[in-house]
Amino acid sequence: MTKHSRITPAGEPGKKRPSLLERAEETFGKSLGPAGVPGDLPEPPRRGPRPAPSAPASPGKALVPTTPEPREQARIGLAGPYQTIDRAWLRAEGLIVPEDPVTGQLEEFRIVKRELLVEARAGAADPLSRRILVCSPHPGEGKTYIATNLAIAMAAERDIEVVLVDADVVKPSVTRRLGIAGGAGLMDTLADPSIEPESCVIRTDIEGLFVLPAGDASVRDAEYLSSARTGVVLERLTRGAPNRILIFDPPP
Repeated sequence: MTKHSRITPAGEPGKKRPSLLERAEETFGKSLGPAGVPGDLPEPPRRGPRPAPSAPASPGKALVPTTPEPREQARIGLAGPYQTIDRAWLRAEGLIVPEDPVTGQLEEFRIVKRELLVEARAGAADPLSRRILVCSPHPGEGKTYIATNLAIAMAAERDIEVVLVDADVVKPSVTRRLGIAGGAGLMDTLADPSIEPESCVIRTDIEGLFVLPAGDASVRDAEYLSSARTGVVLERLTRGAPNRILIFDPPP
């Protein structure tokens, strides 16, 4: 076998060759600190806390950017004039009287209102689910009678507000049926955008019952009702109030 011996590097005999760090110090003239780190290095920049790593996407699913939830709209209060309703007048008109004992008539309207409330609460996010139109093909069939009694029966529910809207501009009868005075109403808010609809809604002494009169008629009523302003008015009447229901008494 061949005998191997350590190879002595070139240089002066017996003198230890300088290390790599020592040779670097001689070449660059910098003092190296412990573990070969230069002592005059600048301070590293300070960093803030690292963001938490995001959760990995599930296989086969792309990351979908999240959208902020819509802000809850401010509730619009009904701030029209206040009127009291004569209970004797209601009895004479054959309408439900909230303070009277339960009658067969009230029970019949309770059955109807429960079905309507189930649908309204199921679609609480959609204002259309809280708009009820009571209609008939011919005059004199009891449309106003039904709409008024239904409004009184629904107003008896806890935490429910009912706005009875007289939409029969040609022959308004809701305020007369309830025995209260009319005034500015639906048509006025459609004709004049500066009039806020909630300022025309009559507050009654029957808890939860409000009335929006038909207002003053004009030769342009058909154009006003078919305009975009109608949608704005109706939306404003329920804005921020998911427990508020509109009942309309339209013409035949």
